[in-house]
Order: sequence, then structure tokens, then C-alpha cells
Amino acid sequence: EVCKLESVPLDFGDYHPLKPITVTESKTKKMNRKGSTSSTSSSSSSSVMDPLSSVLDGTDPLSLFAAAADPVTTTATMDSTRKKRDKDDSSAVGSDFEPWSSKRGEILSRYTTTEKLSIVSGRKATTTGSAVSEKVRTRLEELDDLEEGSQKELLNLTQQDYMNRIEELNQSLKDAWSSDQKVKALKIVIQCSKLLSDTTVIQFYPSKFVLITDILDTFGKLVYERILSMCVDSRVSLPDNFSPESVNDTAKETCLNWFFKIASIRELIPRFYVEAAILKCNKFLSKTGISECLPRLTSMIRGIGDPLVAVYARAYLCRVGMEVAPQLKESLNKNFFDFLLTFKQIHGDTVQNQLVVQCVEIPLYLTLYSPAIDWILQCIAYRAPEVLLTEMMERCRKLGNNALLLNSVMSAFRAEFIAARSMDFIGMIKECDESGFPKHLLFRSLGLNLALADPPENDRLQILNEAWKVITKLKNPQDYINCAEVWVEYTCRHFTNREINTVLADVIKHMTPDRAFEDAYPQLQSIIQKVITYIYDFSLLFSVEKFLPFLDMFQKESVRVEVCKCIMESFINALTLEDEKRMLAALINGFIKMVSFGRDFEQQLSFYVEARSMFCNLEPVLVQLIHSVNQLAMETRKVMKGNHSRKTAAFVRACVAFCFITIPSLSSIFTRLNLYLHSGQVALANQCLSQADAFFKAAVSLVPEVPKMISVDGKMRPSDAFLLEFLCNFFSTLLVVPDHPEQGVLFLVRGLLNVIQDYTWEDNSDDKVRIYTNVLHLLSAMTQEAYIYHVDKVDSNDTLYGGDSKFLTEINKLCETVIAQILDHLKTLGKEETLKRQSQLALYFFNTILAHGDLRNNKLNQLSVNLWNLAQKHGFADTKTMVKTLEYIKRRSKQPEMSHFTDLALRLPLQSRT
Repeated sequence: EVCKLESVPLDFGDYHPLKPITVTESKTKKMNRKGSTSSTSSSSSSSVMDPLSSVLDGTDPLSLFAAAADPVTTTATMDSTRKKRDKDDSSAVGSDFEPWSSKRGEILSRYTTTEKLSIVSGRKATTTGSAVSEKVRTRLEELDDLEEGSQKELLNLTQQDYMNRIEELNQSLKDAWSSDQKVKALKIVIQCSKLLSDTTVIQFYPSKFVLITDILDTFGKLVYERILSMCVDSRVSLPDNFSPESVNDTAKETCLNWFFKIASIRELIPRFYVEAAILKCNKFLSKTGISECLPRLTSMIRGIGDPLVAVYARAYLCRVGMEVAPQLKESLNKNFFDFLLTFKQIHGDTVQNQLVVQCVEIPLYLTLYSPAIDWILQCIAYRAPEVLLTEMMERCRKLGNNALLLNSVMSAFRAEFIAARSMDFIGMIKECDESGFPKHLLFRSLGLNLALADPPENDRLQILNEAWKVITKLKNPQDYINCAEVWVEYTCRHFTNREINTVLADVIKHMTPDRAFEDAYPQLQSIIQKVITYIYDFSLLFSVEKFLPFLDMFQKESVRVEVCKCIMESFINALTLEDEKRMLAALINGFIKMVSFGRDFEQQLSFYVEARSMFCNLEPVLVQLIHSVNQLAMETRKVMKGNHSRKTAAFVRACVAFCFITIPSLSSIFTRLNLYLHSGQVALANQCLSQADAFFKAAVSLVPEVPKMISVDGKMRPSDAFLLEFLCNFFSTLLVVPDHPEQGVLFLVRGLLNVIQDYTWEDNSDDKVRIYTNVLHLLSAMTQEAYIYHVDKVDSNDTLYGGDSKFLTEINKLCETVIAQILDHLKTLGKEETLKRQSQLALYFFNTILAHGDLRNNKLNQLSVNLWNLAQKHGFADTKTMVKTLEYIKRRSKQPEMSHFTDLALRLPLQSRT
């Protein structure tokens, strides 16, 4: 009673549907059965037997099509609701509709087989009886040959061979079409369509459907574009929204010819599929052609006996319908409701016997329906009102809450609709028969919706309890984790850490026995990702009692590292506030400094490389990593006691390379400068001389980029003092850096002096002179026969040149140049009447000469006296400092070989302040 088809009383007198059609002269249309497309014709003046009917033992398909194509003879009985839907263009497919192309790959990868795929060769129909004319016999043989094609070639193929062969047929179709072999192209399409009636390897059927319908789509596109090209008039093509009136007769004639050819295909399945493939071509013939063909094709599917074949035929019709007439919702609904009415066939003897032969269980068989049902429902649910979901739920109830259908309904309709009726769906799920389609899959589908939309607040706890009661009872670990993974997000979304902790504990309980977690790493990773998405606070996350035990299940090293990366990255991103960044960076730095691989230095370096990739947007962490790698290089030097082997030398060079490529990614210019200097010192200590040169050159090149103002603790300050400090440290290092054999004497010092000379200093700053004065300290140290400090196993310039006179001459020239720059600056200060600054600098320069100069040199001695006098000239001298300086000179004069200081003391008058 529930499942029977709708019956319609007939009143056709002695009419019988299987009787041969008689063509009678008539000026009026005879009423047809509801849904039928056959009609009488007025084309003959006498009653004669249709010559094809005696052969085909049924109605002439051409007559059928002619009737269908004639808009005058069709039945237009649509209720007001359907008319409203059909005229509603607002439901046209938009970008929010998931296209079929996005589902192809998943179907092809999911529905596979290792069995051989075969095609049983078709048998030609025999035409017997003398009543059949030769012309009719010839025509039928051509049609048979058209349908047979070359099926015998597709025997005993592997899945890959089968797919390759289908692809070859697709290419053959294109080649035949391009070479104007239209009949051959049609043969190929018919041949391929007939493959969809074969379910001998049933688990492969969804993939076969995908492959074959690709060919049908190609054919439909070729035919449509061919007819469209015939409509070009004066090189102006038809607009997209053209009307049939604008189509010329030649194009219409060709279009009709295609439909007539297809209507002559004897077998139902290829006739249906090929006509559906060119459904769009109806636009060339009639405004109502598509809306008239869709119900007829929908009814035609009722003739397909295999329920699996039928549901995919409906899926294809819905796919084509959504492409050419998405506003015709009624045909979509009719397809689904027809499927529901015939669903009981699944449990019939025919299907059951087929499954026994192929050794396929009912649960597996039911999953074969999912792609087709999901697609049909997606088409129906697209921008559909909530009332339609209510209707679908009611239909499912009438079918005893069939689990497969219920699952597809939850997959197709908008998550907001499903979430709002969560408790209704849970009630239906509980009443489902679990033998064919497990309930846990239904709860999983419900959970997927609840991850996207919120159910009523008052129902949320009850929903979780109902779902978890089912999930926690699952014995199979894979079934369990597939559901738990989905419902963890619902739990995190609506509940506190307490409930999350309970769920994690349950997962641990199910996945720990027999090390089941080893087969579920992707799902467990997904759970971690969901948890950290909803717990924003780092400390709160680790306060969840079962979180760390949950992490312990990741015992495969590579997976564990990925999970840890995922956790860290969730709390570190480019949008983090500066204060939070500093706090997190400090925590991470503390963690990095605690990680030790002992004497496995290579593993330690690998860890630093991995950390760099993870925290590339946290500058304090990068700085710490550079320091850590430099420390690692020095640890290696310590272990080797400064005598590197080939292996350790290569390792420290790798450390140096790490620093060299990381430093440029830092934004703070003084951080970069100091790290270039520090890393260069480490390279020098490990005898990596060329690498050290590279660091120092990079630092020299960076000095001109130093801005005039920099941010310090959130405030903008002049940068000169910071640059002065850096350069003084740099000079100290340059003392022990040996000259490059190809770069000339004091190459780095000269380069740095040029940069200092060109740098634009603040007008009221004397830092340039202070820097030059420090350069004199460096040059003085370089003239010594033995430098005051060295780097172990690195020969500095004192060893390379050995006090060579030419080397000393070069240093003296540089000294003279620097002194000239200092004196020019002092003169400038005098002209600008900045006399206090002049006095201070003069005394500062005097002290430099006193500490580093050879005052036995008369010129230098006289220069020092002049500077002393200049410091006191305008009364700005610091008298206390000058008194102490003079006392120092007198003490030095009493030392051996320092008698010249006595003369100097006499030449330095001390003026009191006025």
C-alpha cells in the first residue's frame, strides 16, 4: 500500500498499450495516459498497420518521439506550485553549488576492484518473416550494427586496462567527430552507454558510471556546439538566451535528425542516456522542449529493472537537468520519490541472488548507492525551503527510517536545517534498522552538520549524550575513531574543558588496547587540531588532564613532530599581538634552550632548522636560534679542542651557513649588525676564515642602512649612540682578522672607514669624531709587533706581515687621513661657535694621543699641546679632569724611557676657570 505506484484510471475503449499503433485520420487529439508521450497522428488518410511495429513488437520509437516533440500534443497538467517553481529563475545554479567535477575523483578512488571486468558481446536481432520488406530489414540491421559496435574487445580487463580502454573510446569519439564521422561517434556513445547495464562487478559500478558519463558529456557538448555553429548568421552567433524562433531551419532539421536517430536505439538504457546527454539541444526546437522531456525521461527510468542501474540513471538525469534547467525542481523531486517507491527492490530475490554470486554483503552494496542518492538530494536541496526537508524526513519515516536514505538527507540539506531538527534526526536514527547501514555512520553525518551549525541551546547536552552513548559502545577501533573525530568538534564548540577532557579520556580508552592508535594517526591528528582550534589559551590547553596522555599515543616519530608543530603553530601566527608575541617567544626560547640531544650535534642542528621553519615569524625565537647554533659550533670546537676533523669542520660550516641565511630575515637592523659580528667571531674561532669575511662584509654593507631614529622600548630614539657602540666592538674584532690575500692591505678597515665617511650624521652629533678616534686606537694596536690578543689557530696581521715597513706605512697613511678628518671637525665647531663641544672633543682627542701615540714624534707632541690649549681656550675645560690628566703625565715621566713626558708636562699650562 505504501510503496505502490500512483494509479490512473484509463478510458480508451479497446485500447491496449501493447497493441500495434494504427494511424488514423483525425483532426483532434486523443487524450493520453498521464505521463505517456504516445499520441495519434493525422498524417494518413486511411487506417494502416505501422510496418515497424510488427518487427519491433511494440510502438515505433520515431512516432513516440515525434509526438513528444510536438508541443501541441503534450499534456500540460501542472499544479500551481510546479508552475511557480518552473518560472522561478532565482534558483539558478550559482557558485555555492558543488559541481559534479568535484566528486569525480573521490568516487574513482573509493569504488575500486581487483576483479576482471568483462563485457558480454551483444547478439544481433534476427528479422524473420516474409512480410518484412527488404528496406525495413536493411534499416533494422543498420540499427543493430549501430548498437553492437565493437563490444567484443572489452573482455577480461583489469580495472586500469578498463579505464584506459574507456579513455581510448573517449578519444576515439573526439577523433571521429573531428573527422566528420558522426555515425561512428554515435556508435561509440551507444556502445559505452550499454556498459552501464552491466553490474557483473558491482562494487566498481559507481566508478564505471563516472567514466562512461564523461564520454556522454563529451558527446552532448559536441552535438550542441555543432548545431549552435549552424546558427551563425553573417558571422554573428546566437546569444546565450536565444529563442527557438531565431534558429534557422537547417539547424532545426539537424537537431531533429539527432533526436530521431537516438529514438531509434532499441535498448532502453543507451536510448535514455544518449538522449539525456543531448537534452540541452531541445533549446533549438522549442521553449518548452526541456520541461517536456524531463518528465518523460524520468518515467522512462521506471523501465530499468536493476535498482542500482536505475538510481544512477536518475542521478545522471538530475545532473543534466541542473545544468540546462535548474529551475525545473519538480523533475528532481519526482526522480527521488520514484526511487523511494522502488527502493524495496533492494531486498528482492533478484538483487539478493546477484549479491550472493558476487560475494558482496548488504552494507557494502548499500554504500554503492550513496554517490547517486547524495547527488540527487544535493540537487533537490539546493536553495530549497525548509518545508522540503520536512517532507523528505516524512518520506524517510514512511520507509521505516531507512538508514541509507536518512544519511543522504543529512548529507544533502543545509547544516542549519539539520541542526535545528537534531533531536528529530536522533529519534529517527534510533529507530533505524542497523543490519544494512550502521547507526554510527548516521551519527557521524549528523555530527558533520553540527560542526557547521548550532542546534538549539537547550538540546545541546542531550544531543551529545545520545550520540556518545552509541559511539562509546563501538567495538571496532576504526568505526569508533571515525565518529569520535567528528563529535570532538561539537564538544569543543559548545562545552567546557571538563567535557573535552572526558571525550579525550574515552578516545584513549578505546584506541590504546592492541595499539589501535597506530592505524588511526590521521584521525587522532584531526582531533588535536580541533581541540587546539577551540582552546585559545596555551596554559588552559595543558591544564586539560588527558591532553598530554593523548599526545603520548603519537609514538611514530614523524607523526609526533607534525603534531607538535601543529600545536605550536596554532598559538603562534603572524596576527598575534606584540605583547603576546614577546611572552610566547620567551616561553619558546626557554623550551629551545632546554632541548638537548647530548653529543648528537647533527640532530641538535636539525632540531634548530625545524624550529626555524616553525617560528619564522617570531623574531626573538630566530635570534635565539642563531645564538644556539653559534653556541653549538663553539661546543663542537670545545669537544675537538680546536683541532677540527674533516667531518667537524664541515659541521661547523653548516652551523655558520645556518646563521648567514637566517640573519637577513630579521627586521631589527641593530640585531642583524650584532649577529653578523657575533657569528663572524664564531666563524673565526672555528677557522672558517672566508665565512668570517662574509659576515664582516655583510655588516659593513649594512651600516649605511642604519636609520637616524630607531624604536627602543616603544619610543623613537636617535641611533647614533647604538651605532657608535657597535662600531667600537667591530674595531676590536678587526684587530685579529687577517687580511684576505686577494683584497689588499686592511681591506675591511678601509671599507668601514669609507662607509663611516659617507654616512649622514646628525648635525649636533660628534659621534663621527668619536668613531674616528676609536679607529686610531685600532690602527695603533695594529702597528705593534705582537697584538695584545689573538684567536687560537688564526694568524693575525702581526704574524702575516711581521712588522713589515710597507704595512706600517699604510697604517700611518690611514692615521694621517683620520687625524685630518678629526681636526677639520674641530675647526668646524669653532666656526659654528659650539665651543663647549669643541673643548670636550679636543680633550678627548688629546687623551687618545696620550694613550696610543708616540709622543717622541715632534709633530704628534706639538699636536697634543695644541689640543690641550684648545680645550682650555674658551673657559669650557673640565679643570678637575685636566688636573688629573696632568698628574698622570708626571707619574709616567718617572718611568724608564719616559723622560719625554717631563718635557710635555712643562709645555701643558693649566688655566683656572674665570
